[in-house]
Amino acid sequence: MTWLPNVRILFSILSLAYIFGIFFFADSSVVSDLSSFNPYSLLHIPLYGILTALLIFSFVPMTHRRNDSINLPREMGSLFHRGPRNYLFVAALFALIVAIADEIHQAYVPGRDSSLTDVLLDMAGIGIVIFFAPQLFRKKEFPKTRLTL
Repeated sequence: MTWLPNVRILFSILSLAYIFGIFFFADSSVVSDLSSFNPYSLLHIPLYGILTALLIFSFVPMTHRRNDSINLPREMGSLFHRGPRNYLFVAALFALIVAIADEIHQAYVPGRDSSLTDVLLDMAGIGIVIFFAPQLFRKKEFPKTRLTL
């Protein structure tokens, strides 16, 4: 299965392109056009939820998605253990750093301002994905069935 590492590389490239898009479109006319459809900045939630999902697929090895359970023993739950739980934490932390950096960047863009509310909405999107992400890592147990004719 040599294609599995390539999938992680693909998701890493997609994550970087997505982050670039967040910063690039911060000072474009697209944002001002969308502002009429987004009065409460609620698009931050899916924007950073998608980023978090891309980062999770970039960080978590493919073997963890199918073979390992997210329920790790306590001694394996440290930051230095390379388990699925820590990959989720790293992905969430990285997405939060991007969110904060984006708000700092927006403070210097003419016609835009930074907002703590936007960071909180970003955190909501990150949190929703992190909350549902462990379902990807749970072992699927199917009941054994016998076919009788």
